[in-house]
Amino acid sequence: MLIVWYGRRPPVPPIGDHTLNAHAAGAVQHPAVRPEWLARNREQAIEPDLPIIDAHHHLWGPPRGTYLLDDYIADTAGGHDIRATVFIECKTHYRADGDPLFHSLGETEFVADAAARAAARPAGPRVAKGIVGGADLRAGAAIRPVLEAHIAAGAGRFRGIRNIAAWHPDPAARGSIATPPPMLMLDPAFREGFAQLAPLGLRFDAWAYHTQLAELRDLADAFPDTPIVLNHVGGAIGIGPYAARRRHVEETWRDALRSLAHCPNVHLKLGGLGMRLFGFGFHEGAAPPDSSRLADAWRPWIETCVEIFGAERCMFESNFPVDKASCGYTELWNAFKRITAGWSAGERASLFHGSAARFYALGET
Repeated sequence: MLIVWYGRRPPVPPIGDHTLNAHAAGAVQHPAVRPEWLARNREQAIEPDLPIIDAHHHLWGPPRGTYLLDDYIADTAGGHDIRATVFIECKTHYRADGDPLFHSLGETEFVADAAARAAARPAGPRVAKGIVGGADLRAGAAIRPVLEAHIAAGAGRFRGIRNIAAWHPDPAARGSIATPPPMLMLDPAFREGFAQLAPLGLRFDAWAYHTQLAELRDLADAFPDTPIVLNHVGGAIGIGPYAARRRHVEETWRDALRSLAHCPNVHLKLGGLGMRLFGFGFHEGAAPPDSSRLADAWRPWIETCVEIFGAERCMFESNFPVDKASCGYTELWNAFKRITAGWSAGERASLFHGSAARFYALGET
């Protein structure tokens, strides 16, 4: 069901002021990463020869803290065969001057530099082999030169755009630190900007709550030639007013995914389940969870996603360093391997590397 807004609609800030700013007043904050807490549980990688593409992670600097190339590579050093990765925009290293529409170009330049340094290493993952950047699609057709500038700055790695749409009228239900306007995906100006993606060979990463998936279905139907991947298993809210309504959430989320799966241009990322949004509360424990406990908690969600979309349209993601507040990198991938231990070799190949390689056109990894 699409939400119809009655009464005074929340104000939508003007184009170019970066409405999706993670540090806007009153924004949600993710739980802190605690290295000493994570050190209480260290596992060896299981099935270390299984190739992996990490389809979703971030790199960033102040004011969010520091998580740079060396930090990410250190997290990947636990024994899993991480072949390549996809960087997803996180509002970092934006330019401070010039046309506001081009400010996000600084992020792509920052990540392209990190990717080049990773590629120059004799071994290790090809970090940010794909780059998904940010651009305010509400600028309509005027966003075209911005997208072209991102492609040039990405030096062959730029693959698409993410504009976070995750919004809920109840602040207690919000688990994203971004502060987008309501009904972003239905905005005509946004759609005019969205229309610029496919002609440039670009994809769209969608991040929305399960209560908004009908809006995403409408967008996907309107632009069948634009590849879309939905982040974080579709954002099933498990906090605030939904904390005591798990069965209702699961049913509503499942029905929305089934509807969305009818759109062949839509794929799904499996991960992000370490975020506070899902209500597992692992970050509040006295010790971090081991991979068996993670697998037990996450299995129903992963199995439902693959049942609905098929393995060829699903891809695993770490969502690091956001999910690092709940578990270690090695343990996260161990959990995914435990969940899929009895699945076919073809399904696992798609989930761990094939789907991401195809969707983001990463080539051989």
